[in-house]
Amino acid sequence: MERHIIVCGDDPLGMRIIEQLRAAGREIVVVFSSGELQGAGIASASALICADDDDALNLEIALLARQLNPTVRVVARLGNGVLREAVALGNGPGAILDVADLAAPSVVEACLSRTTHAISAAGTEFVVSGTDAPRTATLRELFGDLAPVAVLRGEHSEHPGEVVACPGRDVLVHEGDWTAMIGTADELRAQGIAVAPPMKAPTEVGHRGSRGYNPHRRKPLKRAVDALRAVRDDVNPNFFKAFAASMTLLLGATVLLRFSYHRPGMSFVDALYFSSETIATVGYGDFSFVDQPTWLRLFGILLMFAGVTSTAVLMAFVADLLLSRRIAQNAGLRKVRELQDHVIVVGLGSFGIRVVADLKAAGHDVVVVERSPDNRYLSSAAELDVPVIFGDATLPATLDSARVDDAVAVAVLTQSDMVNIETGIVLRERLGARWTRSADTPGVPVVLRVYDRTLGTAVAQRFGFENVRSTVDLATPWFIGTAMGLEVFGTFSVGQQSFMIGGVEVAPGSELDGLRMADMSTQTRVIAIASPGQPARLHPRRDTRLTAGDTAYLVGPYRELLDTLHKGQRVTV
Repeated sequence: MERHIIVCGDDPLGMRIIEQLRAAGREIVVVFSSGELQGAGIASASALICADDDDALNLEIALLARQLNPTVRVVARLGNGVLREAVALGNGPGAILDVADLAAPSVVEACLSRTTHAISAAGTEFVVSGTDAPRTATLRELFGDLAPVAVLRGEHSEHPGEVVACPGRDVLVHEGDWTAMIGTADELRAQGIAVAPPMKAPTEVGHRGSRGYNPHRRKPLKRAVDALRAVRDDVNPNFFKAFAASMTLLLGATVLLRFSYHRPGMSFVDALYFSSETIATVGYGDFSFVDQPTWLRLFGILLMFAGVTSTAVLMAFVADLLLSRRIAQNAGLRKVRELQDHVIVVGLGSFGIRVVADLKAAGHDVVVVERSPDNRYLSSAAELDVPVIFGDATLPATLDSARVDDAVAVAVLTQSDMVNIETGIVLRERLGARWTRSADTPGVPVVLRVYDRTLGTAVAQRFGFENVRSTVDLATPWFIGTAMGLEVFGTFSVGQQSFMIGGVEVAPGSELDGLRMADMSTQTRVIAIASPGQPARLHPRRDTRLTAGDTAYLVGPYRELLDTLHKGQRVTV
């Protein structure tokens, strides 16, 4: 057995990789421990994929495999950033990947309703950007010679929701169809397609970004009103009764002393001052009950005891208020009350914290909803200055605490498909008319993380979820493509279909050697060709031919790119 691929991983990602590799006709050997590597033929294997959800297991197998076969292409999954960076140095052929890093950009783009994806390939910054077709016409009539990547059929088409991958320029689109085109930013702008500025990476965040700057924060008056409401909500209801009793005691004593205190007499100010002294039991010696009638001295005694009692009760309520506000601040409630137009992230795992970091880097306020107060990523959220609400996101009280009615997007990213789907249904009912986009309202994007691709598709169709993302589907192309020798530059989604941009080297005598662009797969599009010692040729024409040694940069569904890669490697007899 030679040139086979060894795979370790029995979680959804590992099973998906195995399934896709077998569908591509590759010979697979599955291992579950490092002790099985030699028996699996590591010495003659072409690649090893460590895709288990256990970092320790992946690290052990990857390091041992490199010792047993220095030339094998090792693709390992590591969620620990420190380990990932250390192993990546001098790793040799292959790559060290993190599922959160691979999948987070797609979720962030969905939350922000971004239709622009910037990807560097062949020394050129390519931009994939989408727009609605303004009228019924061919893609060539609408966008000239721009390269179409996909068409998402709209309500005026015969098959609404259908995704047409890499259509020809002469394909007819209807008004309202979503069209995704690829080119440089200048080429897209020349055809009237808006290009959004690229988002900052988390490491590029300055002081302003790390503090969660957002131009849509509430106005000072509104924030002051919210603060008063917050105090009202935090105060124990019995505080107001105790305060009323204390004020009644003070005012009653003031009136009584004003008209009953003699030798000398008192003004209202003197009476208020003396009553306050007596209630507070401080006494400065400027007034006393020594020369007053017996009943007034007895009243003074009662007033001192009542004052001590009422003061103690009030101080207890104030201490309770301060403590509750401290706890509320630690829980994120106080910070959330100051926010507007924020993004809510439900679930603070390795994936959730990466999405939070990306959103903060883009300059957006974020609120996290998490069930466990012992979550390991709470310190990371604190470093990002992100408030955390502890509770069940399916409960109205939790959604109210996160100010869901003021949010511009919600990303539900817990590790349970069922919890995510249930939360999505609750959000759909809560948001009501704001759930879907219309001509009058932009809608509130709700992004659901669903591991199982089939379940995700069924849920999207049944409940009308437009943004269902599977981390397995988003990460699988990177692992398979890298293991098979495809140079992966980026992935993005159109509708529920994933696309990839990758580089394929043309081997001498392969099916791609001498092939014209017009004879390429209709599901892929060559956006550039790089020949040794020559600048890259962008947007090659239909009669352009590939030659041995060229690197073809393609965009399309990743299965089609893997098939093209296979053709570029296979030598015809």
